[in-house]
Amino acid sequence: MIRIICLLIGYGFGNFLTAELVVQNKLGKHPEEIGSGNPGMANVTGQLGILPGLMVLVGDIGKTIIACVLCGVFLSLPHRLSILYAGLGVLIGHNFPFWKHFKGGKGVAVTCILLVLYSPGYGFLACIIGGILVLLTKYLPIGAITIPIVFLVPAFFRYGSEAGILAMIITILMLYKHYPSLVSIWRGTCPKVNLIGKLTKYK
Repeated sequence: MIRIICLLIGYGFGNFLTAELVVQNKLGKHPEEIGSGNPGMANVTGQLGILPGLMVLVGDIGKTIIACVLCGVFLSLPHRLSILYAGLGVLIGHNFPFWKHFKGGKGVAVTCILLVLYSPGYGFLACIIGGILVLLTKYLPIGAITIPIVFLVPAFFRYGSEAGILAMIITILMLYKHYPSLVSIWRGTCPKVNLIGKLTKYK
């Protein structure tokens, strides 16, 4: 029951799409009406600039932290699994918000912070490896899917099968959301991104 409650709490927080608030405030439009249509930092940064993009990032990180801390403190599970369940709930809510007909973001920032909250060392390591691959390939989707894939190893072997299964679900969600972009990389049509410059045109 605690696991289900953590998922539901996380899902509730995940439904708050920061990009929706920022774009509405700046342009009076919905995120799906600008750029790639994705309600995430990369699209907002590409269309509106660095500051609005950072506002989206802070909001997405903030909602994940709040949900995970609430569940971690008040709904404790062995091996801090309540944090992982809450984070998974946030990811599902962010990617599939019910009030947007289940069409949400891609969950990169949410995934990064939930892994760091659950396991700071391995979470940061996974994020660093993903970031390095983005710098080398200039493809954001490559880094996005690498992060949860790298985390699978410590999740299973350091934290046990339940954590490993949750990490696998997170990985599957990331692969599902980024599959079209991965196909476009294969076809040579996916735009490259210079992280030092503006993040632009991420589909």
